[in-house]
Amino acid sequence: MLGLVLGLGLVLTPSTTRTRTPSPSAAPVRCFFFPHPAAAPAHVITTSAASAVVPRLRMPHGAVRPDMRQTAPMSLFSRTDPRKLKLPTAAEALPGRATRMRVTARHTVTGAALEPPFPAGAELAMFGMGCFWGAERKFWNTPGVLSTAVGYAAGLTPNPLYKEVCSGATGHNEVVRVVYDPAKVSYADLLRVFWENHDPTQGMRQGNDVGTQYRSGIYSYGPAQLAAATASLAAYQAELTRAGHGAITTELLPAPEFYYAEDDHQQYLDKNPGGYCGLGGTGVSCPVGPAARNG
Repeated sequence: MLGLVLGLGLVLTPSTTRTRTPSPSAAPVRCFFFPHPAAAPAHVITTSAASAVVPRLRMPHGAVRPDMRQTAPMSLFSRTDPRKLKLPTAAEALPGRATRMRVTARHTVTGAALEPPFPAGAELAMFGMGCFWGAERKFWNTPGVLSTAVGYAAGLTPNPLYKEVCSGATGHNEVVRVVYDPAKVSYADLLRVFWENHDPTQGMRQGNDVGTQYRSGIYSYGPAQLAAATASLAAYQAELTRAGHGAITTELLPAPEFYYAEDDHQQYLDKNPGGYCGLGGTGVSCPVGPAARNG
């Protein structure tokens, strides 16, 4: 895959393979921001939500978010805008818009609806684990998942655009919303897919995908999901520590409003099978749910 490196450290990597007729709009391109080494956190604080205590670190610029420790080679860090690693304040965030994003009615893989109403008895889950193109495929390949959609969440800007999220000025994370049948796949199963298919210790990036929109996050629909997510984090941290990895930086939050991403991003790797996927796990198994390594 070829990358076009621009003077400010922005790499655009368009998909090189198409097996379907392109949509009228241009295919999206992936943007990477290579970070400068972050300064050491000033001090540790904790945030409590629904009786679950989630460790957080306060960064020098005042954003209360996971530690931005980096594990990539230092050669990647020479060119970046440090603002890409700092969540914006309400005064700094882009204003957005009132108009909702329009998306295709049906999932290109499962044929299920992308928007509500969903089948009776179906439940929702939401995860951020780096580039949402590859993350979505992990979940649509999981038996018991009825539908998936990619979008933006946990930020400040209403109805953001992809280019705005890439700018770092919305505060949003790239997320996958999963619609699943709990009689066929448990939330614990989905948590295992989440933990095992990305590196949750990397702060504001996944591999070469750098920026606040690539942070690891679990966004829970109700106290039962939050309790399960919190327990799974503790269990997986123990496994990672035994394997020599660092601290998990995943944020655990109640599910915020989900803003659909542009239609070109929905089921992107089904439309573009040779498209970019930057996900990579740690190789450490998660001790919750049955094995689920998909996509």
